[in-house]
Amino acid sequence: MADTKQASAPLNGAYYGPSIPPQQSYHSHGRRSGCGCCGCLFSCLLKIIVTIVVILGVAALVFWLVVRPNKIKVHLTDANLTQFNHTPNSDNNLLRYNLALNVTVRNPNKRIGIYYDSIEARAFYRGQRFASAPLGPFYQGHKNTSVLSASMQGQNVIVLRGGDLADFNRESAEGVYTVDVRFYLRIRFKFGKIKTGRIKPRIECEMRLRPNGGGLVPDRDNECEFERIWFR
Repeated sequence: MADTKQASAPLNGAYYGPSIPPQQSYHSHGRRSGCGCCGCLFSCLLKIIVTIVVILGVAALVFWLVVRPNKIKVHLTDANLTQFNHTPNSDNNLLRYNLALNVTVRNPNKRIGIYYDSIEARAFYRGQRFASAPLGPFYQGHKNTSVLSASMQGQNVIVLRGGDLADFNRESAEGVYTVDVRFYLRIRFKFGKIKTGRIKPRIECEMRLRPNGGGLVPDRDNECEFERIWFR
């Protein structure tokens, strides 16, 4: 009977050992909130940039649909080379020339006017410039065609060696010279009361000429091309 009572008695705490404290979890709330703020700021900036790009793209598309801009068209209509003599030697590499040409400049746009602030014509032979002439500024209205004339006469040093000299001799024998004329422009566009900044296109015309007033060789359409265009 005594053994039964002793077995049923409650056990003290020493039997189970000391109590185990609950484990604590550590959370870096400050770091997480900081990363969240940075991510939110980056996301907002990205959305703003995308929105601006979309708005500008839509505005450009609407402007193009309304205005329908077309590039300027330049054609050589007439050219005369009455003198083109070269004296190749070690002391005197002079090219004597007399070149006159006419070009038409067409503005095909219905709603855009063009200010030609300056135009300069430069003549090249075998990549070397031998003459230049300024053309006066003017304004060109909508769907308008203007005729420009340039006259270049004088002499300049042009060094021709090797293949260039052989080509000059061959062209002299054939009676047809290949001359390049480039037009350097500074222009502005006008749409209503809005005027753009100045841009500087370069227009290149390649022509084949007969000397002594023979004029252009009629085997080309004589349309000039835009070489490059940039803003200033």
